[in-house]
Amino acid sequence: MSVESGYNRLYWESSLGIIQALIELYPSVDVDSVGIEQLRQWIIALPNFADDPDLANDGILNDILREWYEEVTS
Repeated sequence: MSVESGYNRLYWESSLGIIQALIELYPSVDVDSVGIEQLRQWIIALPNFADDPDLANDGILNDILREWYEEVTS
């Protein structure tokens, strides 16, 4: 799946799709160094992100960050 693909819209609850897009765009990033606000900015900048940026909260962002970490370290 290409990040530029218009077929799969990403919403805050689409954590796996968001994580896959982040891995594609930032393959060598140290996930431990990513802060919550930086993560939020990266997500809302994704080409397929279609949700309201104001709906994000620390819980959602921390969950995505934890799942991203688990995905790249497993």
